[in-house]
Amino acid sequence: MAGSVKIEIAPEEIIKAVKAMQKKDRDALLEDILASTSPEYLDSVREARADYRAGRVKSHKVVFGK
Repeated sequence: MAGSVKIEIAPEEIIKAVKAMQKKDRDALLEDILASTSPEYLDSVREARADYRAGRVKSHKVVFGK
């Protein structure tokens, strides 16, 4: 791929870096990986956003009674 840089990195280094991340950053990374590898996931996100905009949502209290 033109304009790219290829580097070698051991899986252990990736694991170490991910473990060192704050939870919110780790969750965001995992969501990005899932989104980039799963068209179904992206479709579900689009559907959920459309439902939210259209008001087809229920509160936590309504669903769980708490």
